[in-house]
Amino acid sequence: MPRRPVVAPGSQRLFHQLTKGFIVAHPSARGIRRSTLPFSPRKLPWLVALALGPLGAQAQSAAPVAAATAGYLKETVISGSRNEQDPDELPVSIDVINRQDIEERQIRDIRDVARDLPNVDVKRAPARFTLAGQPAFGRDQNAGFNIRGLDGNRVLMLVDGIRQPRSYVFSANAFGRDYVDIGLIQRIEIVRGATSALYGSDGMGGLVNFITADPSNFLTPQKSFGGTASIGYDGDDHGTHAGATLAGRVNDSLQWLLGVNASRSSGLENMGTNDSANVDRTTPNPEKDRGKALLGKLVFTPGGGQKHTFTVEHVDKHADYNLLSAIAKPPLAATSTLAANSFTDMQRDRLTWNGHWRLDSALADDLIAALSWQSADSREYTFEDRNTSADRVRDTSYKERTVQANLQAGKTLRMANGWAQKVIYGVDLVSSRITNLQTGVTPAAGETFPLKRFPDTRERSAALYLQDEIVGGPWSITPGLRLDHYSLDASQAGFSPPATTPAASLSGSAASPKVGVLLRASPQWSVYGNYAGGFKAPNANQVNGFFENITAFYKTVPNPNLKPEKSRNFEIGARGRLESLTLDVAAFTGRFKDFIEENRQVGGAGVPGNPTIFQTVNIGNVRISGFEIKGDWAWGREPGGGFSTPFAFGRTEGTDVNTGKPVNSIQPQRLNIGIKYATPTWSARLDATHRAAKKAADIDSASAVSAPATQFATPSATTLDLSGQWRFRKDMRLTAGIYNLTDRKYWNWSDVIGVASTSAVTDAYTQPGRNLRVSLAVDF
Repeated sequence: MPRRPVVAPGSQRLFHQLTKGFIVAHPSARGIRRSTLPFSPRKLPWLVALALGPLGAQAQSAAPVAAATAGYLKETVISGSRNEQDPDELPVSIDVINRQDIEERQIRDIRDVARDLPNVDVKRAPARFTLAGQPAFGRDQNAGFNIRGLDGNRVLMLVDGIRQPRSYVFSANAFGRDYVDIGLIQRIEIVRGATSALYGSDGMGGLVNFITADPSNFLTPQKSFGGTASIGYDGDDHGTHAGATLAGRVNDSLQWLLGVNASRSSGLENMGTNDSANVDRTTPNPEKDRGKALLGKLVFTPGGGQKHTFTVEHVDKHADYNLLSAIAKPPLAATSTLAANSFTDMQRDRLTWNGHWRLDSALADDLIAALSWQSADSREYTFEDRNTSADRVRDTSYKERTVQANLQAGKTLRMANGWAQKVIYGVDLVSSRITNLQTGVTPAAGETFPLKRFPDTRERSAALYLQDEIVGGPWSITPGLRLDHYSLDASQAGFSPPATTPAASLSGSAASPKVGVLLRASPQWSVYGNYAGGFKAPNANQVNGFFENITAFYKTVPNPNLKPEKSRNFEIGARGRLESLTLDVAAFTGRFKDFIEENRQVGGAGVPGNPTIFQTVNIGNVRISGFEIKGDWAWGREPGGGFSTPFAFGRTEGTDVNTGKPVNSIQPQRLNIGIKYATPTWSARLDATHRAAKKAADIDSASAVSAPATQFATPSATTLDLSGQWRFRKDMRLTAGIYNLTDRKYWNWSDVIGVASTSAVTDAYTQPGRNLRVSLAVDF
């Protein structure tokens, strides 16, 4: 990412630069084992203080940074405070990936977004599923984000501030959250840590906000038509992609934008070598993926401080699978699989209106409104040809129909003592209709098609939120509070089987406080601390999910008494913005109460008359702690070019406090470090990524695989990537890269959870070997 300049506090516009929400310091990061860390998180404030001395002195003796960076346009974000803000003025950890970064780093999907970010990961297991087998490997493709050890629906995903569909996992079915086409995205903002005080439920681990392109990204006062087009090839899945975005100005008050993208690819490559058409296969199953996306916008500015943006978005992803790895080997039983095929569909449609008014009234300076309708559909169809038993078909769908509304006002208040406040207050309303359906041929014993795994449910939430920026001298203090009320109203109609599991409805409330403190210790250095409460309400599937296999003597039962998950999170950090160095350091710790664990065995012996019973339950307390360091050091300058070293390192540990067992969703520590040479016309970089081993002591095998097997532990590995960009015309760029340059075999931990250490096909879960990516982009 481009290095941000240092701007003296006195030259900044007061509230465009200052925080709007997050949070106050905690002096320790308890729960991290000191013996395994380079330093104790308890000592972080002292390390920050020591750093301020020599580095601050270095900065004071350097040439004025403001002069060196004159003319640089400061970047702003909206996710950290629900208002445009300089990210360096937010008392929270935040990453910003702009369009230039997306292009230079060849980010094609959400998996690529997490590639270089400390303590951030995206699971993508290979497509090796069977019709009814568990775990559901690869059904969900890019499953969703893991931030600081929290994954799934504990990380809030947004597009233009609109909540995205949740993942759905039940029995052998799994639908992920990759309803996003990166080709339509202008900027990505990742906020680490609980965001419930701003956004409510599902933001316990953080949020990822994808911000789509706007006509203003391509137009200037002198330019009334413009756009961009690109084509590319990705060797890791033999994919091709092409897209174009056009924008224009009709008159002084009306602008438009139209973007289209299309892609084709195969399954993600790996380092497997067994190409057998049976369960011994370790090479990828034959797979064909295709995607298409559309974005349209009208921006109307009638004057008087008004702006209205109308957005239509469509994303469609389809995959076809030939599941050769599901085919049985001789000797064959009556139920042995002879062939299996599947396809999956993911579609999302959105209509959104955003309005902005400049009021300058006693109650509000500005008023912002948003109203959005969104429809998301996921479907999985699987056919299984069995030996002499009846063939089987499963056709499973999951749908969300959601209406979201927001009204937010802001008011700046000046105080006599030279301090100032900006108050933000608003209301959020969300209503979702959530349904699932399964049809097919040859249902499980005791079941008839069609059936539902949970009843149709209306999920609603209403919230009031308030936050106050208090700014004086070098200090910013930002308290905030959000009050949420949520409800799940289940409909008994059509729920099968209705007799034994009547649908349950529930409702509840949650208060999410936060307070953040930021100190600008010097023009080059700032330190911050925050406290934030988080919560996640249970969803329809967790409350009312039901399944019973009467021949294998097990069943999953509802839990109408589920409580929302709650958390208390503390973070302390420091930022340095020197002439040659940008540095971000943060340490964090969180306690999570009533953690929701799905499909926990709660009773039964798995025998006739006493089936094994599984249920989604609240478990006691989980503690997650860690730290991260990231930055960029510009260490060599020559006429026409310069060298720099981007770097990032993250480590997280998690423990179930009641049992003392580790939390399996924690990723091993990862170090990213590179060397880059850049000139105005071309750039090249070599990046090294070291993934630490996942130690057996950090794995709860009993919750991952069935005893007596133990979970496969990923070894350590270091990979190299070589990439570069040639800007051979002002409006044309060629970007290319060779990834995993040394063809190293390695695994990602999140992809192998559920794979036993004794498995003969662990190579099937490896990452791609050496591969090429190349793209060409043209602006006009």
